Amino acid sequence: MQLNGSCHCGAIKFRLVSHTPQPYMRCYCSICRKTGGGGGYAINIMGEAKSLKVTGKKFLSVYRVKQGRTLSSAHRYFCSRCGSALWAAGPHWPQWVYPFASAIDTALPQPKETQHIMLDFAAPWVEVPKKKSDRYFPSYPKEAIIDWHKQRGVLAD
Repeated sequence: MQLNGSCHCGAIKFRLVSHTPQPYMRCYCSICRKTGGGGGYAINIMGEAKSLKVTGKKFLSVYRVKQGRTLSSAHRYFCSRCGSALWAAGPHWPQWVYPFASAIDTALPQPKETQHIMLDFAAPWVEVPKKKSDRYFPSYPKEAIIDWHKQRGVLAD
């Protein structure tokens, strides 16, 4: 499935191919919460890095998290004009790009369940939805994005 995305001001537009486009996972960690905004969480999906095409590259900025003395290998790309969070990528997973669902303009499929992750790091003001079909994790689950899609039979072409 081809996904098209952009920042809020339109300075950056991008497209990529994703076989795992269901926005099923809400991450409540402080990094996603503070850099992504909106609802106190960020929703990541996965795309093929080799398919990523970007216009407006001169407006791209990168944020790398520093925890203590360690600089994360993950690069979080955002628009330097409007601040929109766009995608994460890094050398530990060179074949993948993780666009934020909030930056995708293509209609995404509605997942039948949502996984709420990193709940030990959720802001105290965040009201996490409680649904029987949803799953809840204090930290990061062992099931990878691609595995979630495979096990539920929802890999996109």
